[in-house]
Amino acid sequence: MTGTVTNWAGNITYTAAELHRPRSLGALRSLVADSARVRVLGSGHSFNEIAEPGAEGALLSLAGLPAEIDVDTSARTVRVGGGVRYAELARVVHGRGLALPNMASLPHISVAGSVATGTHGSGVANGSLAAPVREVELVTADGSTVRIGRADARFGGAVTSLGALGVVTALTLDLEPAFEVEQHVFTELPLERLEFETVAKAAYSVSLFTDWRAPGFRQVWLKRRTDQPLPDFPWAAPATEKLHPVPGMPAVNCTEQFGVPGPWHERLPHFRAEFTPSSGAELQSEYLLPRPYALDMLHALDAIRTRLAPVVQTCEVRTVAADTQWLSPAYGRDTVAVHFTWVQDADAVLPVVRRVEEALDGLDARPHWGKVFAVAPLDRYPRRGDFRALAQSLDPGGKFANAFVRDILTG
Repeated sequence: MTGTVTNWAGNITYTAAELHRPRSLGALRSLVADSARVRVLGSGHSFNEIAEPGAEGALLSLAGLPAEIDVDTSARTVRVGGGVRYAELARVVHGRGLALPNMASLPHISVAGSVATGTHGSGVANGSLAAPVREVELVTADGSTVRIGRADARFGGAVTSLGALGVVTALTLDLEPAFEVEQHVFTELPLERLEFETVAKAAYSVSLFTDWRAPGFRQVWLKRRTDQPLPDFPWAAPATEKLHPVPGMPAVNCTEQFGVPGPWHERLPHFRAEFTPSSGAELQSEYLLPRPYALDMLHALDAIRTRLAPVVQTCEVRTVAADTQWLSPAYGRDTVAVHFTWVQDADAVLPVVRRVEEALDGLDARPHWGKVFAVAPLDRYPRRGDFRALAQSLDPGGKFANAFVRDILTG
């Protein structure tokens, strides 16, 4: 495929001369082996140059490969191809009476791209989307296949790998029995005297939304598994109409609310799989901090809300359980995440992004690898040296190391 290729938001135009869509694993191996530089473009939902291969590199899509989804019901696992998106995976898995433990707010994103960048859903006991991964299959620089499973000492660097180790052609994930979820939405939760830990534990998955035009949260979304107790939530009023996380946007493309039970994959995301949630006219940033800093983070941002409000469409606060992936923003610590959906105006947004990072200085914030950020404080990743050694062993010539990755490996 030739012509201009952009990410979903349109803020990144890739410089590669062509987007390759191999239709077989053999063709993929040959393309990788014969290319000087390779980067994979997943569903295009990253907002920075993580997928940029450079003008001389090959930009690769896995969308042309067979959409493998092989469920082993007795082992409660699924092997999923590198180009498959969560909505496709979830339908098949649910049809076999099984479930993923969690999903991101968008079911439209690719599985491989999501786990490679540290993407997550919400819930104090729920890990990132990388947590269920038990094996990674990679096509490495010479076109050969490498499999790295949990028993392998390299596994801690193999899943959230930023595309720096090779092309992920398949993942094997753990599953659990299917379950139902009901979603309850509340409005106007005050920041003053907020008991963050209590609120975050009120349901299986909890999201708090604000636009920073006033203190506190405009909306709280509680996603309750129906096999768990009904939450008592006395701190905010139940919503009286169906709501979208962005104030004023129509809620037709959001997942069902008002406590109507439904399958896990139709409630855990915020947006319905059959709808495109927006036009992509936005930028996004996200920062993940140790969960004990949640209130410090919220008060630091509230102090600059007059800077935030003009460029924020919505801001979401979630929790993520600690994981063991070396480059994961949730590595080694239970985490609180603050996600910004900005207006699509880089000139207006980037100075505010820098101001956010200044406000969070001292709170050990790590940026989401697929979002807009100014500085990635690499000293906050204690296993970065191990990841660098792993990348050098699997890709000694740096075939998969674009400028974004080289900054992380050598910075």
